[in-house]
Amino acid sequence: MELRRLSLHDVHEAKRAHAELAREGFEFLHGYEPDMDWADFLDRTERLRQGIGLSETWVPETFLVAEVGGQIVGRVSIRHHLNPSLRLVGGHIGYSVRPRFRRNGYAGQILELALVEARNLGIRKALLTCNADNLASRRVIESHRGVPEVFNSQDTVTTFKLRYWITS
Repeated sequence: MELRRLSLHDVHEAKRAHAELAREGFEFLHGYEPDMDWADFLDRTERLRQGIGLSETWVPETFLVAEVGGQIVGRVSIRHHLNPSLRLVGGHIGYSVRPRFRRNGYAGQILELALVEARNLGIRKALLTCNADNLASRRVIESHRGVPEVFNSQDTVTTFKLRYWITS
């Protein structure tokens, strides 16, 4: 498995992945709109990585796709630091695996490689969150040294989120 940035050649497969995950209510390509020019989207992704022109609610983020055998099997977003919202829900690392590639160990591989990338960005303790009912994600995070944080919230949005810290 390789984690890498998107390229112009990824347009069709990345859009298919985006549509697949959208059916599950998950945004594969952050901020992508169907009528958006692909080169413009790639430029936006690079500006986001560099922290150029971000609104107050965004932080620099590295977006990488996971490729196995020439196919995009998933993706990961690594937020370079946390703002108040990400500190509550979202965390440093968010990943997903396309439905047809699940149950092959790819989520764990993506997380392991993402932790290396996070270390390279200076993140020594990474926050990951997942929905309480997402048993697969819980298992992946826990198997990668994720230490659960006791968290009580009056906010109904975050009540069902689990929070884990992984020291890298």
